[in-house]
Amino acid sequence: MAMIEKDIEMTNRAVQETTFASGNEMAALAASQINYHIMGYFPITPSTEIAQLLDQMKGRGEHETKLIPADGEHGSAGICYGASLMGARVLNATSANGLMYMLEQLPVQSGTRFPMVLNLVTRSVSGPLDIHGDHSDLYFTLNTGWVVLLARTPQAVYDMNVMALKIAEHEDVRLPVIIAYDGFFTSHQKRKVHYFRDRETVQGFIGPRKEGFPTAADPKRPVTIGAHMGGDDLINNHYQQSVALYRAGDVFRQVAAEYEAWSGRRYEPLDLYRMEDAEVALFLLNSAAETAKDVADRLRKQGVKAGVISPNIIRPFPAEEIRQALKHVKALLIGERADSYGAHGANMTHEVKAALQEDQNNQTIVLSRVYGLGGKDFYAEDAEALFRMAIDAMEKGKAEKTFDYFGHVPGRLERQPKRLLEPLHGDAFRSGLIHVTVDDKTKRLNVKIPPLRALTAKPKRLAPGHGACPGCGIFPGLELFFKGIEGDIVVLFQTGCAYVVSAAYPYSSHKQTMVHNLFQNGAATLSGMVEAFFELKRRGELDVSDDVTFVMVTGDGGMDIGMGSAIGAALRNHKLIIIEYDNEGYMNTGAQMSYSTPMGHMTTTTGVGKGQRGKSFHHKDTPQIMAATNIPYVFTGTEAFPQDLVKKAAKAQWYAQHEGTVYGKLLITCPLNWKSEERYGETILQAAVNSCFFPLYEVERGKTTITYDPEAKGRRVPLREWLKYMGKTKHLLRKENEDLLRELEEEVERRWTILKAKHEHPYL
Repeated sequence: MAMIEKDIEMTNRAVQETTFASGNEMAALAASQINYHIMGYFPITPSTEIAQLLDQMKGRGEHETKLIPADGEHGSAGICYGASLMGARVLNATSANGLMYMLEQLPVQSGTRFPMVLNLVTRSVSGPLDIHGDHSDLYFTLNTGWVVLLARTPQAVYDMNVMALKIAEHEDVRLPVIIAYDGFFTSHQKRKVHYFRDRETVQGFIGPRKEGFPTAADPKRPVTIGAHMGGDDLINNHYQQSVALYRAGDVFRQVAAEYEAWSGRRYEPLDLYRMEDAEVALFLLNSAAETAKDVADRLRKQGVKAGVISPNIIRPFPAEEIRQALKHVKALLIGERADSYGAHGANMTHEVKAALQEDQNNQTIVLSRVYGLGGKDFYAEDAEALFRMAIDAMEKGKAEKTFDYFGHVPGRLERQPKRLLEPLHGDAFRSGLIHVTVDDKTKRLNVKIPPLRALTAKPKRLAPGHGACPGCGIFPGLELFFKGIEGDIVVLFQTGCAYVVSAAYPYSSHKQTMVHNLFQNGAATLSGMVEAFFELKRRGELDVSDDVTFVMVTGDGGMDIGMGSAIGAALRNHKLIIIEYDNEGYMNTGAQMSYSTPMGHMTTTTGVGKGQRGKSFHHKDTPQIMAATNIPYVFTGTEAFPQDLVKKAAKAQWYAQHEGTVYGKLLITCPLNWKSEERYGETILQAAVNSCFFPLYEVERGKTTITYDPEAKGRRVPLREWLKYMGKTKHLLRKENEDLLRELEEEVERRWTILKAKHEHPYL
C-alpha cells in the first residue's frame, strides 16, 4: 500500500468511515458487506474469529450469509465447493493444519474453475504444535492453482477481500482466490482503517453475480462437472488453467486500478518502499515488511541506500516487476517465515532467483534467511540485522553464507530441564483393590471396587501445575476414570484443551507416556501404536509387561472431525479405549459450536439475538453411533457419580485388554464457556443426569443397561433445572423461547424412552 493516510483522505471517491480494527474484523466486515450466499467453516485458531464475527453480525441482521458448520476443514472445503458449483458466492477461512486437511480439495476447485474466496490467517503447521503465525501453511497453497493475494495490514485485509471476489469472478480468470495475512500479527492487532460506509458501495464495485457460466443449478441445462480425463485432455485442461492464472495478474492490476478510483488506495503487484535508488533491500512477505520500512528510514539517515520489497500477489508470481525492482540492487536478503527443507532456501528464494535468471545483466547478490517461525517476534533490531547481512555481502561482493536460519540459538547443557518427579510405572498404579470377573451365565463382567477413599492412595496420572482454567472438569473427570485403570497406560491426546494445557514444551504434566496427534487422526495413530506394540512383542523384539492399557483422550469437538478415524478403529476392533470428555463445544479454539452442542445452546458461532436463538439442530448421540460399530463396550459417565464411573473404567480396561475397542463419553463442566459458577460444577452434572439429558448407561456386548435411573429413584427433575445454572442456556427459559425449550425437552424424552426400551429388550 503506497499512500499515506492524508493522501487517502484527499482522494476518496466513495463515502468512507474510519475505525480502529484488526485484520479478522476487517475480513468479516468486508464479507458482511459483500453478503456472500454461503460460508462453510470449521474453527481453528487464529482464523476462527471471522466466523464468530459473522455469526454476531447475522444475529444483528447485518447480512444474510448462510453459515454452515462443517465436521472438519475437509468438510468445510467440500461445502464451499458444492456451493460454488451452484453459482453461489462463497467464503471460507482457515489456518495451518486446517488448510492442510482441506488441501486435497483445493486443486479440485481450481481445476474445475469455480471461484470463491478463502481467508488464510497464516499459522505454523504442526508438528510440533504451535498456534502462532508463520508462512508454512501459505507455501502449501502455491501449487494448488489458486490466485494468492497477500495483505500486510488490516486495511489491506479489507481492501483485498473486496477486490478478491471481483478478480475470482472475472471472465478471464474464473479461479478461487486466497487472501493470506499474518496470524496474531495482522489478524488480531488493531490499526486505523478506512471502510466504505454502505454495503451498496462494495456490492456496486464488485458488480452482480456473473451469469452465463456452467453451474449445477438449472435442471434444464444439465452439466457434468469433474468427469474423468485421460492425459491428452488433462494437459489441455491444465494449460487453460495455467493461462487463466497468468491472466489473473493482469486482472489484478485492472481491478486494483478500479479500486483506487473508488477508495483512493493503490495496490501494485509489488509494494516498493524507497526502492528507486536502493542498493540493499529486504524481500519480506506481509507484516514484517512494515517493521523493515522503519529500519530502512533509519539506515537512509546513516547514508545507506536501503529499501523494502513486499508482494501483494504471489500467484501469479510478479517476476517481471521483481526484475525491474532489482536492476540496480547490489544485495538482496529474502526473509521467509517458512522453509523448504533441504532446498537451500524456501519458496520465495527460488522464485526470486528464477526471475533474476531471465535478466542476464543482473548482478544482485541474493541471500536467504528463514526467520520468525511459530510466531517468533520480528523486531526492528532483527530487520536491521538482516539489512547488515545484505550490506556485508554488498561490501564484500559476495555472500559468505547464502542460506541460513536467523534467530535460532544452540542449546546449552546446563539449561537442560530437570526432571521434577521420578517416573512411576507398574505396581505404583496397581491398587490390588479392583476385581473384575466374567459371569459364566450372562458373559458380562462383575466389578468389585473398594470405597473410593481407599483409591485415594493411588497416584494421579497427571502432575499438578498444568494450565487448565479454574473449575475445568476435564482433569477431575479423567483422574477419576484413571482410578479404575490398574497398571501402566500409554495415552494419546488429540488436540484440545486437555492436551494444550498439560504439555507445553519443555514441560509435561503426564507421568506416563503421552503422544499427541491432531483431531482427525488420533484413533488411527493409536491403533498403529497398539498393533506395533503387540507385533514387536510377538517377535520377541520388545521386553515389557503385557498389561499396558492404550487410551485415547479426545474432546473439544474431536469426535466431530475425528469421527471417521474413530469409527475405522472401532470397526477394526483394536485393543484400546477411546475416552471423550464432552464439554459441548470447541473450547480450545474459543467456545464454538460442535455437533455435541445441544440445540438452543449459545456458543460463539451460535449466538443469541434477534436473528437467531442458539444452535439450530440437536446434538449428536455419539455413544449410540459407536455402539452401532458392535465394539465390546460403550459407556457414559461423569464425576458426579464416581462409583459408577470407576466401575465402568475397570470394565473398559478388561475389554480393551481382552476383546477390543471401548468407547466412553464423560460429561464434564466448562465454567468459562458455559458461563456458570465454578461452585456449581457437580450440581450441573447431577442435574444433567437427573433430567435425563445425559443418561448413565452401558452397552456391554450389545446389551444396553441403564446404570442409574433417576425415574426409578424418584430423582428426575425437569430439564430447566439443568439449564438454569448456565449462562449459555438461560435464554431458553424465557417466555419467547418456550417452543425451543419444548422441542429440546421432547428430544430428550424421545432418546430416554428409546434407551429404556433397549434396557428392557436385549435384542434392541
